[in-house]
Amino acid sequence: MHTPLSVVIGAGGTGGHIYPGLALAEALRKTDPDAVISFVGTTRGLETRLIPEAGYRLHTVDMIPFDPSLGARRYLLPADLVRAAKQAQRALADQRAQVVVGMGGYASAPAVLAARMAGLPSLIHESNAVPGRANAFAARLTAHIALAFDETRAHLPKSRRSGAVTVGMPLTGAVAHLDRRAKSAEARRRLGVPEAARLVLFNGGSLGAQRLTEAAIGLAEQWRDRADVRLLIKTGPQSLDSTRHRLARSGGDAVAEAVPYLDRMDLAYAASDVVVCRAGAATVAELATVRVPAVLVPYPHAPGDHQFHNAKVLADAGAARILRDADTDANSLAAVLDPLLAEPSRLAAMSLAAAGGTHAQAADLLADRVRRLAGRSLDPNPTITEMELAE
Repeated sequence: MHTPLSVVIGAGGTGGHIYPGLALAEALRKTDPDAVISFVGTTRGLETRLIPEAGYRLHTVDMIPFDPSLGARRYLLPADLVRAAKQAQRALADQRAQVVVGMGGYASAPAVLAARMAGLPSLIHESNAVPGRANAFAARLTAHIALAFDETRAHLPKSRRSGAVTVGMPLTGAVAHLDRRAKSAEARRRLGVPEAARLVLFNGGSLGAQRLTEAAIGLAEQWRDRADVRLLIKTGPQSLDSTRHRLARSGGDAVAEAVPYLDRMDLAYAASDVVVCRAGAATVAELATVRVPAVLVPYPHAPGDHQFHNAKVLADAGAARILRDADTDANSLAAVLDPLLAEPSRLAAMSLAAAGGTHAQAADLLADRVRRLAGRSLDPNPTITEMELAE
């Protein structure tokens, strides 16, 4: 009797953890259409919307962030973690899970701990150039570690470095296989971008970024009389109405449009000439894969300043410019963007400098590893060897 593959994925909080988890689920279903896949998250993050919308079950656990700013409440973290792990363990038993995957974020740590308590194989995927707190903890619970960036290896515990495998960042199919040049004309038509205009996309991440939105509003006012540029500003839902009101009041709406979400990032990337955004790992991997020039504004309060390290991966290659958060306003952005937009050759050089690496194949590579941990036989020419799994 055939037993379906059963996988539980821990991912929550922001899109930077959830979307790679969904990309992994998509890759698993591609080879195992009857696979039983569910997620572990909390009731506070974007997982409550994104995971059910994608058609997967979400098990919620009571877990507080791995955050020193919690003050005295951080001393409750060990007890909270054990309680959340027991909640996750019940989900594993109910689903008869064979493998658990932690995609990072404080919601995934209980899932990996639950796997350890239940004697199930697990692996973690670290998406940032510097590991987050949850994965730094989870790395002590499993020998199976996959990385988005090879630079991360130096930040792992010494005992885990040699066994870690760099697979890239799992991306959804629409972005992973995007031919930006071939899709550009259609994408610009669908987004209403005039043929002769350059499009600057402001992508504040899954939750929006107020610093970027403020700078975009000011830049739209400065550029309101220009016919050669357009701004597309993703604000997040909370800032949408105020942003639209301020654009209308300043005249910036002549060149700028504000939207709460961008559900078709493939179209947004294909239409854009340059992207202004934070430097979350998923975003950096997407930019490298689709080869779109970027101005990166790392979130300054990210643990270990990991967004700055993520940004350097692209900047050092010549594919992006970095602006510090405190220095980012309409004037500083104009100083960076005007020369780029004025000389298409500069944008073309940045696009060529982007190195996609294995990001486009990362979801399949990670899915391959998950199946092997579940004892599934695969392609006779595997990309991940049994020797690697034994490390």
